[in-house]
Amino acid sequence: MRRLIPPLAALLLLTAGCAPPRTGTLGPAPAGPSPTTTAAAPDGTPPPIPPATGVPGTPATTGTATTPAATGADGTLTVQLWFARGGRLVPTRRTLPATVATSRLALTELAAGPSPAESATGLTTLVPPGTQVTRIAGGVATLVPPAGFDADGATDARLRRAQVVWTLTQFPTVRRVAFAPTDAATGRDDYADLLPPIVVTAPAIGDRVASPVTVSGTADVFEATVSVRVLDAAGREIGTGFTTASCGSGCRGAYRLDVRYRRAAAGRGTVEVYEVSARDGSRVNVVRVPVELTAAR
Repeated sequence: MRRLIPPLAALLLLTAGCAPPRTGTLGPAPAGPSPTTTAAAPDGTPPPIPPATGVPGTPATTGTATTPAATGADGTLTVQLWFARGGRLVPTRRTLPATVATSRLALTELAAGPSPAESATGLTTLVPPGTQVTRIAGGVATLVPPAGFDADGATDARLRRAQVVWTLTQFPTVRRVAFAPTDAATGRDDYADLLPPIVVTAPAIGDRVASPVTVSGTADVFEATVSVRVLDAAGREIGTGFTTASCGSGCRGAYRLDVRYRRAAAGRGTVEVYEVSARDGSRVNVVRVPVELTAAR
């Protein structure tokens, strides 16, 4: 029997990344409802964004990166924008007056750049003003880039195009984007390598959240395990939990979990999503999302 132990151990290690999703809580916060894990598309497309309470005056959104932008009953439209940070793509949201020219609206906001709160987290944009779609046909959006669009070297030019492609393909009529006059159409899969190990689609920067706060996105991390902490304004941990993405350790999967926290009064806080290092147990690939916390006991 002793000779069978090494093969069995190896088998367990090989199947660990394919184990059923699990969710748990750590620290002072009691467990929230069990999350529903939705598989990501092969190109790493995030799962549907769960209902979330937005910043003051912003309606909750159920929009996703691949479904129509969410139109509110109050005549507003919530769109997802993909900015850049550290050479990678990072999503955020905008809620604006509704319009039929959704692609123009999204590209205008993309060129306008991040808000002060978003800039404080390192978000930036490489997309210049004047980037507009000229036609959409057969699932392909064609645009004529303004002068200098591909300046600043190949790396920045590719990231700039990725921002446009990932932002425009949230709309159901657009699956790929062609940059006139000669470039072939490209889609999200062509820029999937520009996603960071952990993508957080909810909450967004500046959202007002309540306990339990729903955290969702995609990840490619060791053994698919995604960990979350909720911190108060002083950096004290007031809630924590973990879950497994639908795929991990070499593939990108979707994750979603609810994390309860305790806080006597409303105020600023941070939702921190990270991976626990297999080497030394430290927090790595950390994504910090500043939010407004409501009181919770």
